[in-house]
Amino acid sequence: MFGIGEDLAWRLMPVTGAVDIALGILVLVWPTRALLAYLAFWGLFTAVLRPLAGEGIWEFLERSYNFGVPLGLLLLWGGASASPRLWLARLREVPRFTAAHAGRVRWLFRAVIGTSLVGHGGLGVFDNKPLLIVGYESVGLTRLVDDPQTLNELIGLFEIGLGVLVFTFPATGLLWFVLAWKLCTEMLYVTMGAYGAVFEVIERGSAYAAPLAVICLTSIIAGTRDPERPGTQNYRER
Repeated sequence: MFGIGEDLAWRLMPVTGAVDIALGILVLVWPTRALLAYLAFWGLFTAVLRPLAGEGIWEFLERSYNFGVPLGLLLLWGGASASPRLWLARLREVPRFTAAHAGRVRWLFRAVIGTSLVGHGGLGVFDNKPLLIVGYESVGLTRLVDDPQTLNELIGLFEIGLGVLVFTFPATGLLWFVLAWKLCTEMLYVTMGAYGAVFEVIERGSAYAAPLAVICLTSIIAGTRDPERPGTQNYRER
């Protein structure tokens, strides 16, 4: 897409990977608003490359967590409302916020979860992605049906429905189920013996973090509405 030859692209891949690893470590030890903004941009850029390279819109939607989660964290800490000098300052504490602020951030994380699930489901229903079938076969699920493609479509429809539910009815129990579902489905990279399987599982860490974020924000919102609820006093609405 950018005129980079295949040989050069393969040589640049370790460099890009090393930068990603460094940024991942940096956001753990020295998180800043500027870094979160860059991660949101980089995640969006790499996700957009999927459909531009001919892989389809579902690949882009499935990777919404790559840019949605850092954007959500940026909004949690005030986003663009922060003064310029604070953009490079280390984020040390969870900020105090109102129920309305927490609700907006929670909605963004819900959108990330729902979009990602719909996108992943679309890969099975509309693209019939072969790699998904390989994963299901590795744990014996394909033995339950005559046609593996049917299984791919059924699971895809289930995930699309799950994504719609997150948009419309984000119950805490549902979010715990989504977290468990994502962990199990991404672990299929390990069971199928995919190259770099561990990194495939780690790379999707934001997909596991988003449901946890919604669960925590829901608890915080409940605490601001019920000041006497234990453990929520620090988040009372100002």
